[in-house]
Amino acid sequence: MSFRIPVRRPRKALGATFATLAAALAVVACGGSTTQYETFTAERVFAFGDDASALTPAGRNYSVNGLNATTSTIDCNVQPIWVQVVAGFYGLVLAECNTTTPPATPRAFSLAAPGARVAEVAAQVEAQAAAGGFRDKDLALIFVGINDVLELYAQYPTQSEAALLAEAGARGERAAALVNRLVDLGAKVVVANLPDMGLSPYARAEAATYASTGFDRAALISRLTTAFNERLGVRIRIDGRFVGLAQMDLRTQQARVSPTAVGLTDIATAVCTVAPPDCTTATITSGAAVGSSLWADGTRLGIGGQSALASLALQRAQLNPF
Repeated sequence: MSFRIPVRRPRKALGATFATLAAALAVVACGGSTTQYETFTAERVFAFGDDASALTPAGRNYSVNGLNATTSTIDCNVQPIWVQVVAGFYGLVLAECNTTTPPATPRAFSLAAPGARVAEVAAQVEAQAAAGGFRDKDLALIFVGINDVLELYAQYPTQSEAALLAEAGARGERAAALVNRLVDLGAKVVVANLPDMGLSPYARAEAATYASTGFDRAALISRLTTAFNERLGVRIRIDGRFVGLAQMDLRTQQARVSPTAVGLTDIATAVCTVAPPDCTTATITSGAAVGSSLWADGTRLGIGGQSALASLALQRAQLNPF
């Protein structure tokens, strides 16, 4: 199963589609109620973040890579990650997946890197600022914090839960500062907060390992995630003209109650049998529903998770009055 990139349609049809969506959601923008009269069209897209937004120079992702139906080799167009889907909506292709012959001049870029934390993503933003900066029709996509939460969790119980929660909140504030920095630099921004990492296969394994202690390690990881998300949400610039918040936390909370209601069938297990970026649709567990599974491995989003993130990001990009 492949995730289809939405095709950019004429303005009239696009406006009607999202007007219907807006009425159904009863949401216009994050932190604002301004009516959008002109649909925002990104001329360039920049992705900042961690594994969820990264592609190798050869176009491999850190989720589940799709295979070319003819050659059975990895094809970065078959199972696009969320930043590819958003860029594709505007008719743009990430430079790392530019398979055009001859290559077209890329207008979409991922500066994201596997393992990146807030500190490293700050360096990504500053690197682009130094390399030419941003223009009014630039869209910045940013998703970071999973590796921060995991790093902090690894310090328990050497560090107290209270200290770790405080640091998780501080890192959420630093992530918000990056969003605000991008706005100051001239970009429009869609930022995603974190899915509930307490649902991850890694967190479930930790809970099982330490079950005899009577302390729920998965619940601790959830609390660290919440602390990060709360401070991110409080500190970002609450102005729908510049920033849209894609709330992955709410999507995974819904999935906890009813996975199928949000298009998922498996929110608990890792589908990859080899580590990303080498995981493909040919190296997943037998019988796995790759398109509706939340997780690729213990902590990275699978195609179902990437699809959910793409959907939320596109809603914000289109419903916010950029």
